[in-house]
Amino acid sequence: MFDEAEDIHPLFAGAPATTEFRKLRKRIVRYTREAIEQYGMIERDRADGTRPKWLVCLSGGKDSYTLLAVLHELQWRGLLPVDLLACNLDQGQPGFPATVLPEFLQKMGVPHRIEYQDTYSIVVDKVPQGRTFCALCSRLRRGNLYRIAREEGCSAVVLGHHRDDILETFFMNLFHGGRLATMPPKLVNEEGDLFVYRPLAHVAEADCEKFARAMNYPIIPCDLCGSQDGLQRQQVKQILDGWEKNSPGRRQVMFRALMNARPSHLLDPKLFDFAGLERRLGADPADLPADQGEVPILR
Repeated sequence: MFDEAEDIHPLFAGAPATTEFRKLRKRIVRYTREAIEQYGMIERDRADGTRPKWLVCLSGGKDSYTLLAVLHELQWRGLLPVDLLACNLDQGQPGFPATVLPEFLQKMGVPHRIEYQDTYSIVVDKVPQGRTFCALCSRLRRGNLYRIAREEGCSAVVLGHHRDDILETFFMNLFHGGRLATMPPKLVNEEGDLFVYRPLAHVAEADCEKFARAMNYPIIPCDLCGSQDGLQRQQVKQILDGWEKNSPGRRQVMFRALMNARPSHLLDPKLFDFAGLERRLGADPADLPADQGEVPILR
């Protein structure tokens, strides 16, 4: 279904006709559809019979372009019964090419909203010199996106975070936050009125980069955060790159671990009732649940 030139969304116009690109495209679409179905992202139609509406956040980076293209591909083929509204939040960064995304979206026939909010000045004013901008910038951006989603009647804010973002966040929490946590593929905001979805949760960053480059999308770099040295996320990325270089496929193995948690083999008494464990005298070890077996420690 991907090879018919006359049956293609405008976002895929000019796609390379190579076998390698077709495989890449199919893989990204398959993984995205898998995440949408696995985490229950498609909601029921509303009480008035209208379809759910998603606010698809577009920063102009490779990941958000990939997200936009794949969601429209799925919608185009009747596999995603939701309405999509692309949204770019222009945060007032000096030198930001404000015309690139509106012109691109108009050319592609993608419904969109461009919003200008000068959060850049707030971040620069509030963050002490030498500190990173990411945390405050992210909070201000997210608050504005929630507001826009409500104004547009959207039920979900959809973000372009991919598998590697999720892994990096896990290790940042592990190394610096002292907790086992990461970006979930689906959550409800604190106010309880909006979903937050990450449909690219299973997609590798390298695939997003290859896809956006092959499609020649007009990438806009983030000069606000990307220009700062010593970011914790960059340090974690370098560690993961080293592991991947020494053991190819290591990222995917670690990602699978996030989908295979065993609370009884961790140490959080809020997740597992260790105090309530009781021996079963005379029980056959073969009859015990699989996650209650002891893991040997090799010395």
